[in-house]
Amino acid sequence: MAESGILLLDKPQGPTSHDLVGRTRRALGTRKVGHAGTLDPMATGLMILGVESSTRLLTYLVGLDKEYTATIRLGQATTTDDAEGEITASADAGGLTDDAIAAGILTLTGEISQVPSTFSAIKVDGRRAYDLARAGDEVELKPRTVTVSAFEVLATRRDGALVDLDVRVAVSSGTYVRALARDLGAALGVGGHLTALRRTRVGPFDVGAAVEEPSADALLAPTDVAARLFPTAQLDADAARALGQGKRIPVAVADAPVVAAIGPGENLVGLVAVRDGITRVLVNFPTSEASP
Repeated sequence: MAESGILLLDKPQGPTSHDLVGRTRRALGTRKVGHAGTLDPMATGLMILGVESSTRLLTYLVGLDKEYTATIRLGQATTTDDAEGEITASADAGGLTDDAIAAGILTLTGEISQVPSTFSAIKVDGRRAYDLARAGDEVELKPRTVTVSAFEVLATRRDGALVDLDVRVAVSSGTYVRALARDLGAALGVGGHLTALRRTRVGPFDVGAAVEEPSADALLAPTDVAARLFPTAQLDADAARALGQGKRIPVAVADAPVVAAIGPGENLVGLVAVRDGITRVLVNFPTSEASP
């Protein structure tokens, strides 16, 4: 059996997220591999994968906030809101001032209402939006509330009618950076789309700690990952056994919606909710599995 753990992978440009899951399955010799959020083929950067029982942690990783560096091209709109689509409209963005760009970015910072990109993985009546769009069907996606906690211009390059902005954005889960590029271009009246995207952070996990190729040596122990996400409760052998059987046990930790229960040998026994000092099991982890 393959080891259980979390893999931080630095995705290159070109392969799909599914390709990287397949590559990891082959490298580690297991079918039980999942991910905590895809990246478009054009995008690079941090993908988080779970192996064996650590796939149970992915639910708690999907909703973490994320950070990206990106390049937004002002002066052209595309069908997909990125460079892989066809140009649908062009306008002269050469006259845009830095102040005007900053004002446009300000309207897209904080808690905003965002309509996801038409070519997204969101399901509409059971089908992916991008499948419907490619089939020529009309796709109407509902706006959602997202939070853009940082939207910073790192560099500006001007080339005739086009303006390229290198930016850093920090966003809540579910935010589409492509849609930010589209909406910034629309707000400035010139159109916009994304030409580069790199995910640099997911919650407390940074792309600087990621590897380019999957390997067992690169797996993070599930106990270490859970301890970075949640408060912890240390259990003795009897308590760990009882928790593994689904029983409610007393713990000396503050009440919290999710607590990592850690048994002897620093094994992750489970994730629990704690109320009035008593646990309720959310998910258990097999103690017989190997850990990195």
